[in-house]
Amino acid sequence: MTVEQVNEVVREIRERVRGRYEKQVNEIPDFSLPTLDPLGHARDAAEGKSASIGTVNPRPPGLLNNAVQALKRKIARALHWFVRDQVDFNHAVLRYMDANLEASIEQNHQLLRVGKEIAALKNLQGRIEDMLHHWNAWRPAWEEKLTAAEIDLLHSVRGIEERVREGEDAQREKALETHQDYLDALKTSMDGIQKQFGSDLAKLKSEQERLIHTELKLIRQRAMAGPEALTETAADSKPPPLMAESSASVPMPQSTTPPAAVGFDYAGFEERFRGSETTVRMRQRFYVPYFKKCRRVLDLGCGRGEFLELLKENGIVGVGADLNSDAISACRAKNIEAHQSDIFDFLAGQPDDSFDGVFCTHVVEHLAPERLPSLVDLVTQKLAPGGLFALETPNPGCLAIFAGDFYLDPTHQRPVPSQQLDFYLQEAGFMEIETHELNPAAEVFPELAAMDETEALRGFRRRFFGGLDYAIIGRKMNS
Repeated sequence: MTVEQVNEVVREIRERVRGRYEKQVNEIPDFSLPTLDPLGHARDAAEGKSASIGTVNPRPPGLLNNAVQALKRKIARALHWFVRDQVDFNHAVLRYMDANLEASIEQNHQLLRVGKEIAALKNLQGRIEDMLHHWNAWRPAWEEKLTAAEIDLLHSVRGIEERVREGEDAQREKALETHQDYLDALKTSMDGIQKQFGSDLAKLKSEQERLIHTELKLIRQRAMAGPEALTETAADSKPPPLMAESSASVPMPQSTTPPAAVGFDYAGFEERFRGSETTVRMRQRFYVPYFKKCRRVLDLGCGRGEFLELLKENGIVGVGADLNSDAISACRAKNIEAHQSDIFDFLAGQPDDSFDGVFCTHVVEHLAPERLPSLVDLVTQKLAPGGLFALETPNPGCLAIFAGDFYLDPTHQRPVPSQQLDFYLQEAGFMEIETHELNPAAEVFPELAAMDETEALRGFRRRFFGGLDYAIIGRKMNS
């Protein structure tokens, strides 16, 4: 490269550096850096002069010029000792100028950084002045709001104190009211206990009077029966009045043992454990619709005649048979036809097809198992074609009867499954046989009703704790 090209490159470099600094300086308002161009030009000029010491000016080529140039070089080498100190001085001045130029450049850098920081401080100062301006404008309203907030706080504190006092007063009054309510509830409870005690005492007295009345009624019935009660069994073992001899020849099993043979008052036993006449009559209303079309119905083991009363109320002729003399006396006191007789003997003495309905409730469990088919056969003979036969007995499919009253009665033989009676009725020629579970165990045993209502427990309760009794009803086939 020529000297001119080198100078052009240096100039371009300086322009780029100057442009960069000027751009940075222009970013800072009201700020300028001192220019270093004169210093650089002076340094370049000094370096050029220093470099030209000892050099020979070029000449056009030629023999004379070459001789002159050689002479000049010899003279320059000869004077080298004379200009050496000047050259060293020039070089030292140039180094000083370079150092000074570098220091100036660094100083400009620092001044530029300081200028930027001053500009940032001025910007921050503007923001601070703006904040102060806003603060001065906002401060009165803020102080007013602060004062109002303090006043509201004091009012709130005063209100809280008042509410606390009111709450304490209300709590005190509530405690007094609660105490008074407790005293009132205690008094009410004591009054209720006293009333309940009086009511229980009255019920106990009423129950005692009812028992006394029942005992006196049984005594009166026995007294009214008189000597006839002693001969009733023998008299009723023959065909009753107005009834013809049976035309059938059925082998008769031995008669059942009279309840009186158990050695205690069986009528009083039934009155206590079977239930009152009202209760029994209410339960037996279930059968009345089945016998609505019957003309003459036989009640085997009629007891005190509850079902015969229901038949009489519905205009149906009813006849009862029972072995217990007290029960027969109770029926006759109600003007109901009843005969003291063994049910097998009574049935054997009746004409065939003489009844269009037979009712037998809580009897079969008193019979020996081998006698049940004979009873069904006898009833079949005495029923008219299409006649109805209804039986009721404790349900052995309900486990609750074994925890209840079944074994309480010493005259009970064993429970009879409904499938067994169903089979006997089918064998005897009955049709349209229905079986109904009666008297749900959950109504008698509250513990069953309190069982959790899961599907499994509901199925278990239905299967093993259904009705305490069951009714089986069949109709004799038409001939």
